[in-house]
Amino acid sequence: MGLIGGVWMARVPSAKSQVHLSDGTLGVALFAVPVGLVLGAALAERLVDRVGSAILCRITGVGSCVAIVTPGFAHSLPELMAGLFAVGVFNGTLDVSQNAQGIRVEAAYGRRVMTSMHACYSLGAILGSLTGSAFAWAGIGLLPSLAAAGAVGALIDSTAGPWLLPGIPRPAPADQEPHELGASQGQLYRPDGTPAADARKRVRRLVLALGVVAVCGLVGEGSAGDWSAVYLRDNLGASAAFAALGFAAFSVTMTLGRGIGDRLIQRFGIVRVIRVCGLLATTGLAAVLATPAPGAAIIGFTVFGAGLSIVVPQVFAAGGRADPFRPGSGLARVVGVGYTGMAAGPAIIGLIADKIGLHLALLIPLALAAWIAVAAPVLSPPQSPDPTQGLLPANQGNV
Repeated sequence: MGLIGGVWMARVPSAKSQVHLSDGTLGVALFAVPVGLVLGAALAERLVDRVGSAILCRITGVGSCVAIVTPGFAHSLPELMAGLFAVGVFNGTLDVSQNAQGIRVEAAYGRRVMTSMHACYSLGAILGSLTGSAFAWAGIGLLPSLAAAGAVGALIDSTAGPWLLPGIPRPAPADQEPHELGASQGQLYRPDGTPAADARKRVRRLVLALGVVAVCGLVGEGSAGDWSAVYLRDNLGASAAFAALGFAAFSVTMTLGRGIGDRLIQRFGIVRVIRVCGLLATTGLAAVLATPAPGAAIIGFTVFGAGLSIVVPQVFAAGGRADPFRPGSGLARVVGVGYTGMAAGPAIIGLIADKIGLHLALLIPLALAAWIAVAAPVLSPPQSPDPTQGLLPANQGNV
């Protein structure tokens, strides 16, 4: 997913030229991706707990590799938007299903590995960006570039698919509606003895709180991707080449942070690590906004990337554990809320920047990063005698 996405991002200028778009119309076209992501996440909510994450991963994994080729055929704005919308739908469903599969792998391991798996996405995005840039440097067209990326991605997905964990990750009674799960004196109960109405309210509150934290993390990531180079160039006077280093530094520490995140959580606990991450992200972006020196700002973006690196993977994992009887549903809702913020956040920052300047508009992701530190306790796992801090035991993985 990271690989083909990275190739596409590097070839966006080629798509703009091929379809003859202005900056404004390109923005409209690109907005089709997050719209598709939200719809794909909603679709996954209905499917992942019914058919299983392994089947969805195999279908949407290959499907996303096919869909990424479609923008290469576009020669008009509607054609490009249709292709990007398809990419978004497949990726949204794939993202939920692969995270649901990741939660099952964590349960089988008996320890946290989710952040490390997200590190593979970040690494793939870096490799894809470099590959796409190499395609552009060699003068290879948009369609052949996307077709090559899609073919490699489909080969990887097809090879990995048979190794995924089959089945549906919950006891059979959880597939029933609450009124079928048992009743006593008119009170409906889940199989674990929890009153159904109370459980639904608790899950809704938890999913909403996790969704807000997901928005904070994804808006921060989107802001770095969309606005770091612009801020360094236009506000601090850096050259275009030097300005590009801001997001590169952010991406490197994002990848490295995810690579070691699981070990940090295993040693220090999820709440403490996420709180420190929020403080790091806040400090890093504050340093960017406080300094007039481009070099110092790049250091700030480096710290900002390290701070955000662990947040989104752990929020998604917590969403999957919010309702142990319908893990896919909680995960999909958190992902959907997060994608909505990712879609709207950078655009809102741009609109505000037009009114008061980008320097002040970036106070929005700064405040959201600070909220991550405040809201860290919402990721605290439920009380459980299980030493993996609330992860489902491996023997609940198959039905």
